[in-house]
Amino acid sequence: MARIPNSRKEETHDRILAVAARALRRQGYAGVGVADVMREAGLTHGGFYAHFANREALIVEALERAARDSGAVVAEAVRACSAHGLSSFRALVESYLSDQHLAALDAGCPVAALAADMPRQPESVRAASSDRVRHLIDTVRSTLTPTLQPQAFAVASTLVGALQLARALGDNPEGRAALTAARQSLLESFDSASPSR
Repeated sequence: MARIPNSRKEETHDRILAVAARALRRQGYAGVGVADVMREAGLTHGGFYAHFANREALIVEALERAARDSGAVVAEAVRACSAHGLSSFRALVESYLSDQHLAALDAGCPVAALAADMPRQPESVRAASSDRVRHLIDTVRSTLTPTLQPQAFAVASTLVGALQLARALGDNPEGRAALTAARQSLLESFDSASPSR
């Protein structure tokens, strides 16, 4: 649930979440340490429990924050492309499989950053992670024509997998070439009939 900071406590809570969301994408679930997050947020470790019941609660909210942040980037790309007459599907693919997303490990899609570790998490974290996967699939589905919408899972899988493999290769010509190949394949297969929004 999105919080609108209107008090000092809510602003502090939001600052903690921003730090935790970056740490989550950069270092994975195991890399979100309460002491480290609080220190990076400029707060004491003892203040943590005024905001979260436990580390799992922090991770669940940080995951939602990470998804909101990366979703806002994609939404802006869709708006910009639509203004130029391009399809929302093209905007999604080009934004998700961009060189910037490749390099932005701590600011990108939490599904791509965390997918391999999602099944190993405690129930509450696993449930929040599954929600993020479903949301990504729904986002992809919304950019496809009705006849192509059943392919949303395959497209989402290609987006996530291509980004993960490109990151494994590195932010270098080889990694960028992998993204280019995936972009071209998706656009050739699905963009010809996708709606502009």
